[in-house]
Amino acid sequence: MHKMSSATGNGPEATHSEPPTFAARLKRILFGPPRDLTDRRLFHHLSVVAFLAWVGLGADGLSSSSYGPEETFRALGPHTYLAVALAGAVVLTVFVISIAYSRVIEHFPTGGGGYVVASAILGERAGVVSGSALLVDYVLTIAMSIAAAGDALFSVLPADRQEFKLPIEVLLILGLTIVNIRGVKESILVLLPIFLLFLATHAVLIGGGILAHAGQLPATAREIGTGFRTGYASLGLGGMLLLFARAYSLGGGTYTGIEAVSNGLPIMREPRVRTGKRTMLYMAISLACTAAGLIVCYLLWQVQFTPGKTLNAVLAERFAQDFGLGRTFVILTLASEGALLVVAAQAGFIDGPRVLANMALDWWVPRRFTSLSERLTTRNGIVLMGAAALAILLYTRGSVGSIVVMYSINVFLTFSITELSMCRLWVRDRRQRPDWNKKIRIHVVGLTMCVTILAVTVAEKFREGGWLTLTLTGCVVALCFLTHRHYRTLQNQLLALFGSVANVRPDTATPPKPVDPALPTAVILVGGYSGLGIHTLLAALRNFPGQFKNVVFLSVGVIDSGVFKGEDTLDRLREQTEQGLRKYVALAAGQNIPATYRFAIGTDLICELERLCLQVAREFSHVIFFAGQLAFQRKRWYQSLLHNQTAFALQERLQPLEHTLVILPARI
Repeated sequence: MHKMSSATGNGPEATHSEPPTFAARLKRILFGPPRDLTDRRLFHHLSVVAFLAWVGLGADGLSSSSYGPEETFRALGPHTYLAVALAGAVVLTVFVISIAYSRVIEHFPTGGGGYVVASAILGERAGVVSGSALLVDYVLTIAMSIAAAGDALFSVLPADRQEFKLPIEVLLILGLTIVNIRGVKESILVLLPIFLLFLATHAVLIGGGILAHAGQLPATAREIGTGFRTGYASLGLGGMLLLFARAYSLGGGTYTGIEAVSNGLPIMREPRVRTGKRTMLYMAISLACTAAGLIVCYLLWQVQFTPGKTLNAVLAERFAQDFGLGRTFVILTLASEGALLVVAAQAGFIDGPRVLANMALDWWVPRRFTSLSERLTTRNGIVLMGAAALAILLYTRGSVGSIVVMYSINVFLTFSITELSMCRLWVRDRRQRPDWNKKIRIHVVGLTMCVTILAVTVAEKFREGGWLTLTLTGCVVALCFLTHRHYRTLQNQLLALFGSVANVRPDTATPPKPVDPALPTAVILVGGYSGLGIHTLLAALRNFPGQFKNVVFLSVGVIDSGVFKGEDTLDRLREQTEQGLRKYVALAAGQNIPATYRFAIGTDLICELERLCLQVAREFSHVIFFAGQLAFQRKRWYQSLLHNQTAFALQERLQPLEHTLVILPARI
């Protein structure tokens, strides 16, 4: 049997001899050329080692030291004697959450983070709530990081330049969207020098800031003791604990990027679990040292809020002035901080689309979010993340104070659900794991911390943005359930519609007759072996009785987020595609019609189908193309979002080339 396979993944320019258009050339310049799908080491080339994962994902956690410690310290007001205790609480919290998520990596090595964990342990409804919170969280990751980057960068500029801050932030989001469509690894390598500069400047700032006051530590300890006694006398023990809990909780933004590593496991080099846990360790150590070190430096240097400047900017200026480092050090420190915040927005562009893809595979969001571009990036998800972050940025006018409240609530909602899931896992498996009572302890502590921070933040900041993030997350949850109900209803309708044709079985006993390219041929476009494909074949033969002497089945094995899991992706997808096509050929043999098939492997369904159609048109003398298309009795605006319009899009491409594509509706 003659057959053909292709794994080029090329676009329409591969089908025509004409030179690429200006738009095609511009697209290639911006987003890069298509990936070579025939390269068996492609997945290896796209994955990253622990250090690069630390840069691309850990930067989200590390960059939160630019705004989290400041929120914590400012919440203390005049009671700065609690700063050292807060620094210790920050270190403890970072390591508790990091260890807990390392356990998540062990149990869920395919990634997916809170959505996968909650769905597997607590059920699909809890998973949807966690996934929806994660989606809003990653949008806010981008908006928060860019807004904080603007604050850091404009802290070194005159006050009259503040009017340019928001436009610059908008351009940064647009630029990151383009960079991420090019590919994750490329975007990380571009931003690596920024990450290293941040580490160097902040090591000097924090280390030098603490060492410079080493001789004054006894005096500082006495001041802390005096402040504690004064606070105890005025507030009482209960009042001090409440103040501490409030400041600790309002600094929840410090921990916002920790989950990014467990979500981003699919981009990591094998062995993934070891790479993921090593990345988590790098991030935990760097975040704990940076965040706690900054809080201690605020106390030692008696840093106070200055309008138009962050506390880190005030600290850097005082440190540089005392040590004679000059304005250059301040600019480098704040520029690296702002730039790292831009790097941190990567987590939203990397993990947000992956959560969307996982939810799309489970029918909670439109299936189009599983699609990969020719650069093998989740382009639809990246564009959605960028657009939504842009909307949040413009709505809040780039206010870090407003965004960080929304951000913290969603992060700790997800953290709490994940920790509850892991507690449930260990209780459920306690009979199989004698050490369950030891393993569960870290998750119980983590759950207590996360619920405390979540409750205090919602109570304190409900009117200052808390209501908005809860409303947004609730709307996303509602949309997910509506989408899922639509797909479930459609599935039941399709089962009823194709119930009769589903009984038509392929004739595997009769060998297929050879096709004759000179005779009239029906070319049937099919996906996997399904009721719609069978319906299309039978409808074509019924509507054109006795006209066709051959049948050619065309199919494209689409590489999407659901199948791009490893280096054997292409082989598995090729075998799956051919297996379905062989069933169609056997089905045609049962109708006593010679049949064969052609297929391709790629990321762009329309482009690959067009190329296959043109090839078959050159090979066979008289062809008519047929495609099945779901036809809804009632047209709704959302149907085009939830379902592809492949047949119509392909028809538009083939008509100018004088090829006939007949669309056979499957009315629902």
